[in-house]
Amino acid sequence: MKIVVDPVTRIEGHLRIQAQVTDGKVTEAWSTSPMYRGIEQVLIGRDPRDAWVFTQRICGVCTTVSALASVRAVESALGIRIPDNARILRNVMAAAQHVHDHLVHFYHLHGPDWFDVTGCADADPAEAAALQRSLSEWPENTVEHFTEVKKRVTEFLGSGQLGMFADGYAGHPAHRLTPHGDLLFMDHYLQALAWQRDAVRIHAVLGGKNPHPQTYLVGGMSTPLDPSSPAAVTPEVLDGLRALTRRMRTFVEQVYLPDVLYLARQYPEWTRIGRGVGNLMSCGDFPQADGTLLVPAGILRSGGTSVEELDEQRITEDVSRAWYARAEPARPATATTVPAYTGPTPPWTDLDTDGAYSWGKAPRYGGQVMEVGPLARIAIARAGGVARVVELVDGALPSLGGDLEALRSTLGRMTARALETLWFVERLDAWLAELSDNITSGDLRIADPAGLDRASWPARASGYGLTEAPRGALGHWVRIADGELTGYQIVIPSTWNGSPRDGQGQRGAWEQALLGVPVADGDRPLEVLRLLHSFDPCMACAVHVVDPEGTRLADVTVVP
Repeated sequence: MKIVVDPVTRIEGHLRIQAQVTDGKVTEAWSTSPMYRGIEQVLIGRDPRDAWVFTQRICGVCTTVSALASVRAVESALGIRIPDNARILRNVMAAAQHVHDHLVHFYHLHGPDWFDVTGCADADPAEAAALQRSLSEWPENTVEHFTEVKKRVTEFLGSGQLGMFADGYAGHPAHRLTPHGDLLFMDHYLQALAWQRDAVRIHAVLGGKNPHPQTYLVGGMSTPLDPSSPAAVTPEVLDGLRALTRRMRTFVEQVYLPDVLYLARQYPEWTRIGRGVGNLMSCGDFPQADGTLLVPAGILRSGGTSVEELDEQRITEDVSRAWYARAEPARPATATTVPAYTGPTPPWTDLDTDGAYSWGKAPRYGGQVMEVGPLARIAIARAGGVARVVELVDGALPSLGGDLEALRSTLGRMTARALETLWFVERLDAWLAELSDNITSGDLRIADPAGLDRASWPARASGYGLTEAPRGALGHWVRIADGELTGYQIVIPSTWNGSPRDGQGQRGAWEQALLGVPVADGDRPLEVLRLLHSFDPCMACAVHVVDPEGTRLADVTVVP
């Protein structure tokens, strides 16, 4: 039986998955990105100092990460070093994005794969309250609270207008939570909506807005620091942000992480389903004052226990099965993007999976498929002996059956994401304190103007910038000549994970991870969505639609 999920919902962008199911399990899978990314062409001929403004608009969910990779790439090409305060500000902005993104992913994008909102109608509020008390000290644990939540949800169900829950596969045999478990998760779904308001304030204060903060700068940041100015960031402002991060941390500690570990105990088979290629990669991130990285870079091979050093020059992109002009696998530093579409026209009821079938390229490291993302970061950090990560992972292992290999699974990815969220939210408070100390001591430097005058630039320059986006390793490569961009290549996390096959026939990371996934009902492939959502696909980053002629594509009417 062939199944097609098109589009895969509760992700950013457009993704099509085609799978062959035999005897109730996926035996083949093809990942298709059916939109073309044009940002790399848009940037040619532009001022390198402006590139970050364009690239961070690749996606409104990943928001700030491509801005950071872009300024790092230009700074690398021009040999620019940023002041310490800029390093801290960038760390805070990036970590805040991770914390916000991970929690929203769990409750609002992935969570509905695991709980059945219609089950809430049969829930006992007293049982839900008891369950909450058994999981953590979260104060919203009374019968009265869950009675009110059940009333709200029941009224919502009775309206018949279920919105995103309308196609949630209610009553699917793969749903296993009790009705009071469903009610608990629906309560936390609603609370996480409110929690978001606090989480994005960090970007609003330090970046001017969210999404797409506006304070990045080649050479540093433009966020003003001044203890005597009401229009600048002061130690008092930072104290307010630290109070905010502590509230964020409480929700992560008492709601998010306990919920993930509870799911792992309720669905133990999913700690063995969706292992994938096994090879993990992190480019590292969050530079510290001593020059080290909080999140280590490296490669952890399938079955291995030691971390290899990452070599950027071993990264290539293969377009053998993608809709681009044929070329040998090339390093992003020298590659070009030349679209050459030969695929079918919508609605694409069938794809030629023996030929090119995606706009996604196939990134490889030393010719090998790699998985990137929270699982890779946590596994590599633990293998590298990062003390806090070792402590977090070992504390979670009993909920995963006590087996470290369980991390390399569908629920292992979810657990790694939650552990990382706690790790990063803990660090936010420390970075804000570090920034406050610098301001108090009189260090207000936020940018280095050296080298920003184009007249002082070399005639030709090239460089790259790496960062760890919430979904995994992200790299931007730039080529500059006579003060303008002559080459720009972007390798996005979901390009790594969601690639088509390469010239050697190797499946991409989630094409491989889908093999063996059980499918109870081919018309409602909930299990396929569970596996895909554990990677948190972001296809708007992997590919992007543009019309170079500026043709109007649609009219949108706002009805008052």
